[in-house]
Amino acid sequence: MSIRLSRRASALALAAATTLVLASCSSGSADTDSGEAAEEGGWDVTLQLSWIKNEEFAGEYIADSEGYYEEAGFDGVELVAGPSTGVAELLGGTADIALSDAVAVGTAIANEDAPLTIIGATFQANPFTILSLADGANLATPEDLVGTQIGVQDSNLALFQAFLAANGIDEGDVEVVPVQYDPAPLTNGEVDGFFAYTTNEAITVELAGNEITNLELAQNGLPFVAETVVVTDETLANERDMLKAFLKAEVQGWSDAVADPQLGADLAMETYGADLDLDPEKTLRGSEAQNLLVTSDETEENGLFTISEELQSATIDSLAGAGVEVTADELFDLSLLEEMYSENPDLVDYAG
Repeated sequence: MSIRLSRRASALALAAATTLVLASCSSGSADTDSGEAAEEGGWDVTLQLSWIKNEEFAGEYIADSEGYYEEAGFDGVELVAGPSTGVAELLGGTADIALSDAVAVGTAIANEDAPLTIIGATFQANPFTILSLADGANLATPEDLVGTQIGVQDSNLALFQAFLAANGIDEGDVEVVPVQYDPAPLTNGEVDGFFAYTTNEAITVELAGNEITNLELAQNGLPFVAETVVVTDETLANERDMLKAFLKAEVQGWSDAVADPQLGADLAMETYGADLDLDPEKTLRGSEAQNLLVTSDETEENGLFTISEELQSATIDSLAGAGVEVTADELFDLSLLEEMYSENPDLVDYAG
């Protein structure tokens, strides 16, 4: 039995031995293993977002504004802006659920024995890229990185190092320049490349009139899932009804976002990220671009947030190539999503 499965077995045994649900990693007070509680609702949870409140969380905004969370039984879902991988918040008990990436979660499990689990994934392909200017460094292959200066944010440093490792590039061959999230250092010529999202900074630089080159991690050794829904093993063991309700509302929200990218863009600009002064053109383009990552042939067949065995394997191989040793059983548990779709089969056809 794997370490992860042993932890889960212990958590389940503990839950069975007590008459009270342990909720130290959750702010909710409902007995979420109770069918009656699921019907009555009453859950209050904190969702740690991986980024600022731009269009990236269109599905969450729609689930909130359209009442999907409320219909699923939640009194409130607090959306906490990042940037953050969510690992510290989950382990520290300040978040009940986090949106993160498989590398951050897998690294925490492998290196710290962190009791975390991915229960679904918004993005079937991760949006990370090394962005460069076509008339500048024009970084088109991993080998092009050797001898360059790359702007990398602190929160993405481990992921960038994983990318180098996966492509056999020594960290000493690339100079990492600490940057924030504004791509100005790239357009100003201070760095040769910039760690970015294809759905965010890449669009910003392109809209400024630059021809860009994307060196996408998903196409170059790290095809892992991203914007994963992550919880602690304790929450997974003790709050299954709550998590299934959350996944249902998430699928409903993202189904609407896929059908109408303008809706998610408008909610980001006018409500949830109203204080960010988001650019309308960029926000809509980002909303449209991320829908290409949210959907795939597999989601059309199995539903949003699903992670096929093939994609799980590709994610595990990505982590192994970066020196992170973790198994699919240790990283993923999709049983809740399977149960949710079994109980709500109409949600599979999000494009219908």
